[in-house]
Amino acid sequence: MATTLDGAKIVSTVEKHPFSDRVVISSIVGRPDGGACLAGQRVRVGGWVKTGREQGKGLFAFLEVSDGSCSANLQVIVDAAVADLGQLVPTGTSVSVEGLLQIPPEGTKQKIELRVEKVLDVGTVDPAKYPIPKTKLTLEFLRDRIHFRPRTNAIAAVARIRNALAYATHTFFHDHGFLYIHTPIITTSDCEGAGEMFQVTTLISGAEKIEKELIKNPPPSEADVEAAKAVVKEKGEALTILKFDKANEEAITTSVGELTKAKENLAKLEERSKLKPEIPQKDGKIDYAQDFFARQAFLTVSGQLQVETYACAVSNVYTFGPTFRAEHSHTSRHLAEFWMVEPEIAFADIKDDMNCAEAYVKFMCQWLLDKCLDDMEFMAKNYDKSCIDRLRMACSTPFQRISYTEAVELLEEAVKEGKNFENKVEWGIDLASEHERFLTEVKFQKPVIVYNYPKGIKAFYMRVNDDLKTVAAMDVLVPKVGELIGGSQREERYDIIRSRIEGMGLPLEPYEWYLDLRRFGTVKHSGFGLGFERMILFATGMDNIRDVIPFPRYPGRADL
Repeated sequence: MATTLDGAKIVSTVEKHPFSDRVVISSIVGRPDGGACLAGQRVRVGGWVKTGREQGKGLFAFLEVSDGSCSANLQVIVDAAVADLGQLVPTGTSVSVEGLLQIPPEGTKQKIELRVEKVLDVGTVDPAKYPIPKTKLTLEFLRDRIHFRPRTNAIAAVARIRNALAYATHTFFHDHGFLYIHTPIITTSDCEGAGEMFQVTTLISGAEKIEKELIKNPPPSEADVEAAKAVVKEKGEALTILKFDKANEEAITTSVGELTKAKENLAKLEERSKLKPEIPQKDGKIDYAQDFFARQAFLTVSGQLQVETYACAVSNVYTFGPTFRAEHSHTSRHLAEFWMVEPEIAFADIKDDMNCAEAYVKFMCQWLLDKCLDDMEFMAKNYDKSCIDRLRMACSTPFQRISYTEAVELLEEAVKEGKNFENKVEWGIDLASEHERFLTEVKFQKPVIVYNYPKGIKAFYMRVNDDLKTVAAMDVLVPKVGELIGGSQREERYDIIRSRIEGMGLPLEPYEWYLDLRRFGTVKHSGFGLGFERMILFATGMDNIRDVIPFPRYPGRADL
């Protein structure tokens, strides 16, 4: 058994993946010694060729193989006697090979390499047609080839970092006694009151279905309906005559059956004659009573309101899922579909909320440093050299806390000293990204929590402060991104929250259930929402939010 320089033992055996016959590449090259301790072991690996080249006048080939388990590749050597090298070397080729791990010659960067004894499977690639060549590619280029971009080092690293942050999220809240609640994706209430929501309806598809049906089977004409009415009349008169003549029971039964069929046929014809390929209306408005849910429904912009029902029953909860905004925004910070982490804490005020938010962000940053350092080093080398230092700073530095009023005063002072902002600075504005980044990157050079925002720019559910001008809201601002978290102490007083809903012009009916939480057993509670993709931007230093979500949706694009 080998040892490190400090005397620690290195396990010199490697196990197969529990649900495959292969060894995961990260379990080889991800060891402290780079896998050198595994020399002499026979393993089977599978992956995709990042680069391949024939050497020795075609006698053998070097392949750099990745299975996506880590940022490093495994060097694989294949002799021409073992397989057709021309099929193996093109970038993108998938291979499953078996062979012996060995120490490479001195002077090479690899600590271990695989000498192939048997090629088990090959997924060939035509190099002339493969859409992801081994040349350096822009992230914009990759967005147009969304189904192949996970094969690139950058997107694969982001995927592993995203996975680590998701696992860290569940670990943090589990360790602190929170229940994970699945809130609905389809909702009938607007959490933000902005109205920029995707509507969920079957009325349009229903109208299109009717249109296709009527083209295939045209509706009956007026003459067809009149003819069917005449048949009903004829069958009815015939039955009347039979009864008058006291005909036998069998004849009357037959006549009744014929009349019944005639009436059914007339009803079907009349129903089909009324079919029109249009959205149903009532009193000049769309009749949502005819829709799938018998009312208007939308894709959620937040799970907060729904998860509050559980916070007001089991105390500490969180939801983590997709949310949607129908904003026609093309900025590098906006998506139409994104993920939110939203904890809710009962018997907690705004200070408790800020403490939880800061602890959660610090936990995630430390998690990446502990569990995902190789991928972070890749991001530092290729995209943002300061990203690891930024994580370390966030872990070790107390977040600055200032009121909104203090934040505006600092910004106004900066303007007086010559700082130019595109957005005007005055009390009552919603801080723009440039203001947030100035506070975090220039003024304090660390994360900043701004609290007590003006009532007029915040949502109805935020608790009104005693000054009646501000609400107990807080935002966590971080370098590189700006706003990472938005949260508040919720308004638990029935009369005040009711008046806030009415004052914002929102209908009361969709929020009656929310008001019930204040009518019956109301409780002080607080929570926040963290934009998960923004956390990945902060961690990795990537510039565009479209590159940190597996399948970005934004105006004009919803690929796959």
